Amino acid sequence: MSAPHDHPGIAKVAAVLDESGHSDSARGIRVLAGAVRTAAEAAEAVGVPVGAIANSLVFAAVTGGVAAPLLALTSGAHRADTALLAELVGADSVERATPAFVREHTGQVIGGVAPVGHPAPLRTLVDVALREHEQVWAAAGHPHAVFPTTFEALVELTGGTPAEVAR
Repeated sequence: MSAPHDHPGIAKVAAVLDESGHSDSARGIRVLAGAVRTAAEAAEAVGVPVGAIANSLVFAAVTGGVAAPLLALTSGAHRADTALLAELVGADSVERATPAFVREHTGQVIGGVAPVGHPAPLRTLVDVALREHEQVWAAAGHPHAVFPTTFEALVELTGGTPAEVAR
């Protein structure tokens, strides 16, 4: 069963893309027949190399015992290094976020977290490995939805910092 284009999560992402001057990405949203919760599944569904998938990974960056959300947009070709992420943002540690933490800070569920459309802006790191692809695909606010974009657009849309997120 596919998600309708008017699903609230997808609609919010489309609206943010439109309002940010990325209407081509908004019009390019694809609602797929099945959930694409992994980079490999997303790559297969849209017919691109796994490295062209921009995974939206939410972490808890802990400093002084206080956890703040950190969004890492990583190439699907590798895993983010949490110790490196902690160094990059000056946190004591970076830990995998719980589903409740992800939903609280993004308004979206794991597997469908988009780079945009959150209740408040998130500190974001954008994997420089995504530069290798002319077009990348990111989740569109629902596990069945993705949209096309570019590395440069992800940095612009999120206010993110380009970074190497894997060693």
